Amino acid sequence: MKIPTIVIVLLTYALVVFLIYLAITKYVPVLVNQTTQMINSVVDFYQSPHTDTNQVLQFIDQYLEKSNLLSQLQNGASMILRYIQDIGAVGLSFVMSFILSFFFMIEKKQMADFSKLFLKSDFDWFFQDIYYFANKFVNTFGVVMEAQFFIAVVNTVITTLALAIIGFTQLPSLAIMIFILSLVPVAGVIISCIPLSFIAYSQGGLNDVIYILALITIVHLFESYVLNPKFMSSKTELPIFYTFVILLVSERLFGVWGLIVGIPVFTFFLDVLKVKPIRGLKRLPNVKKNSSAE
Repeated sequence: MKIPTIVIVLLTYALVVFLIYLAITKYVPVLVNQTTQMINSVVDFYQSPHTDTNQVLQFIDQYLEKSNLLSQLQNGASMILRYIQDIGAVGLSFVMSFILSFFFMIEKKQMADFSKLFLKSDFDWFFQDIYYFANKFVNTFGVVMEAQFFIAVVNTVITTLALAIIGFTQLPSLAIMIFILSLVPVAGVIISCIPLSFIAYSQGGLNDVIYILALITIVHLFESYVLNPKFMSSKTELPIFYTFVILLVSERLFGVWGLIVGIPVFTFFLDVLKVKPIRGLKRLPNVKKNSSAE
């Protein structure tokens, strides 16, 4: 007996709502507390006097004292506060997206049947082109983001387990940070070593920093030579140099989101321009062109 689609959708969204409620009431307070402790440990690293005899560390301390690092951190904190003030708008966008996706899934068949009417209208040539490019972009974006998502999950699990072995605390907060940064191809793993090194130094000194740098190096090598060939490179096959250039350009064009959507957008243009087709894409249905449009 086949379960109706509407029943599956209702059960799935009810489960999602329950998990969101559980996260807000039980896990968010714990996460906020651990994040506060993590930030305090980084602040203590800058404010507490160091007794290290290592001349290199003393030189770094003197350089930090002479520079305007504290004012820069204060500016960064004020920027973070401005971002936090926008959390209401982000929450509203999330709720509206959730509601729209719910109605879309409920009326998916009706939506598809209604949308096909545009392909039979007097301007069918125009809507057929839109359909072609939209379908190709969605498939390309899905293939690349699926690969990057699996890479981020594997990186997060490996790094979090290693941090637990080293003796790090606030693991849930660190795991979320690592996962978000891992969504940025290649560069995310390298960027994550900056806050992790600060926390490691505040907790265990220079030895823990060395452990963290070694860990990040191992994870980066594992991502570059195992995960990327397995997930990402098997579909995009982009050289690392191109990956970094795309990330730099997309960050300039799209902001922070460009670090996530830059690679999918670039691979979309590669596929459309017939430079390099993306593996794993679904074959698009043949759309008959209207000869009267010429």
